[in-house]
Amino acid sequence: MDKAGAAKSCTLGDRSTSDITVRLTNREGRPEWFYSHSSILINKSKFFADQLSHLDSTACIEIHCSDFDYDHHVSLLRLLYLPEDSVVDSFDSVKTAIGILQVAVALHCEEITRSCIQYLEAIPWEDKEEEEILKAVSKLGPVAMPIVARLQPVDLSTTRNVFVSAIRFATSIAAPCLPFGDELKTSAQEQVEYMLGEDEDTSLITADDEVKLVVKMGLSQICSSFEKELSSLLLESDLTSEAVEDRVLRSLSDLEWMCNILPKMDLMKEFVSNWTEISGRILTVVEDRKLDSLMWGLKVKLIEVTGKVLEAVGYGNVILPPPCRVQLLKTWLPYIRKMKPLLDSKGHEDLGFPHKMDEDLCESIEGAIISLILALPSNDQADILADWMKTEQVRYPDLSEAFEVWCYRTKSAKRRLVEGLDKVGNAAVSL
Repeated sequence: MDKAGAAKSCTLGDRSTSDITVRLTNREGRPEWFYSHSSILINKSKFFADQLSHLDSTACIEIHCSDFDYDHHVSLLRLLYLPEDSVVDSFDSVKTAIGILQVAVALHCEEITRSCIQYLEAIPWEDKEEEEILKAVSKLGPVAMPIVARLQPVDLSTTRNVFVSAIRFATSIAAPCLPFGDELKTSAQEQVEYMLGEDEDTSLITADDEVKLVVKMGLSQICSSFEKELSSLLLESDLTSEAVEDRVLRSLSDLEWMCNILPKMDLMKEFVSNWTEISGRILTVVEDRKLDSLMWGLKVKLIEVTGKVLEAVGYGNVILPPPCRVQLLKTWLPYIRKMKPLLDSKGHEDLGFPHKMDEDLCESIEGAIISLILALPSNDQADILADWMKTEQVRYPDLSEAFEVWCYRTKSAKRRLVEGLDKVGNAAVSL
């Protein structure tokens, strides 16, 4: 009789046709007998075939189980009586399939092992289940490797292609994909950030010339798009519309996202250069009289992005020549100095005005500006500090620390100069 015929003519637990008994015992020693059929066991399990080759037909095969896998052994015995093409459909959960798989491998049940692998390879996994699967298959060896094929690391070229595609989508300036709006683009940006998490492959990908070129092109597109959206504000007839401000803020948020990922790729200098180049044109728009009492959210967000630029330059993460650093400071310092008291005077969120420079942002910008000033040539420092002391808004940013250091350095420099001249003079006299 073939396997299918044997399975159809026999039923697990049918004592009248059974010729072998399987005895399962757990740690507590409570046994359970299953009346089975040697023809089924031999055909479906090498373990049982080996056991039966050493026993007479009336013998009992005893299997010791743990409390954890006792039910899985019972389930496996029942599956032995099913046709192979029906086993997969009998699984009701990942947990059950994992447990049965481990027992099937231990008892050398090839058909059931294949069915378990087929089920687990095809079914979606929850995060917790994935951990259980990885833990289980690590003990099973090569037989279970098809299960984790979806988790195997891909080659560097494939990873790079996926990363490049994600960057292009994340920096796309095309119209949002309906009906998802900006959700797909936001998701792509989040995944790019995740992929930039530190590991060995990441450094190889981000060092790739093609990847860097795609990122630079994406930055250029976003900068151009933001400038275009910002300039269009002056042509709008209704600047009080939330949709108008939201459109510009979305574009600015893309820029802020680029500002967050570029340091991970050693490309922050690209962002700083672009921001420095367009800063004058940005302020021309936002300081236009039409926007005097409007677009507060946009104005605060501009300060936040500028703060990141000032930090990158001020703390030496991006190296720029002195004229560029002076230009950056002289462009944004007056604006920040003007906006701080205006935003403070508007009140807090509970008063209906949610846009305000929080303390962390204020301290971060102030520290970056002080550091940036102190790295400038002395005469440039003097110009900026003199202008700061002339203004009515001398309270923020507080540059008194930079002023004190400048005064000390000025006296020290003069003293060193005098001492140097004295040495030269004494040397000339001795000659």
